[in-house]
Amino acid sequence: MQNFFAILGGMGTLATESFVRTLDRATGAKSDQEFLSYLVFNDADVPDRTAFIADRTQPNPFPSLAQDVEQASALGASSIVIACNTAHYFYDRLQALTPVPIVHMPRTAIEWASQHFPASTHPRLGFMGTEGTRDAGIYRTLAQEAGYQLVEPEQLMQERVNELIYQDVKSGKLDRLHYESVVQELLTDYDCDAVLLGCTELSVLNETFPLPQLPIVDAQALTVERVVEQAKAQQGK
Repeated sequence: MQNFFAILGGMGTLATESFVRTLDRATGAKSDQEFLSYLVFNDADVPDRTAFIADRTQPNPFPSLAQDVEQASALGASSIVIACNTAHYFYDRLQALTPVPIVHMPRTAIEWASQHFPASTHPRLGFMGTEGTRDAGIYRTLAQEAGYQLVEPEQLMQERVNELIYQDVKSGKLDRLHYESVVQELLTDYDCDAVLLGCTELSVLNETFPLPQLPIVDAQALTVERVVEQAKAQQGK
């Protein structure tokens, strides 16, 4: 296979499946040859990113991610996308390993939000994601640079987000009412102007239970759009 991109997934596997489904639909292909060429690394053995960020005595995900990046590069990938927001904690170190461009999911999401829900009219951007992504400030600096106040939930609300990620999606038990109620609470009780889904598990919920009437910034879905645009240009499709 020539002229392909690589998806680094398995963090988790259901989120990677959602990424690929969303990608294939967004391609708008009408024949086998109109689909994009890509290679999926479903590396389910990558240690938990949030656990390591919270406690450095836990297994370090970086060596596994670095190996995936190096393998994708050696195989000739034209670009790489990491299907995990929290893994972007290691983005700079991973990009330093390869000349192959790695798509930056959080930056993609904030750039889209700035165009569609600008900080001038939507200053309070609610954050939903893992505690690792929250505590590492992966979105905080980017949001502040774009003029937003990133509204990060207090711990009781964060625990509800954790339940969506770990008990609902990672365990394969999707609950529309639970998902929608958390989004609505951020918009109302937290007085947010838009809500950022900064975890690929939350993107699984948004794919399954879309809420088009609500101002949602879905980092994974927006990254898919960028990857499709870039790959079509690279692959001549």
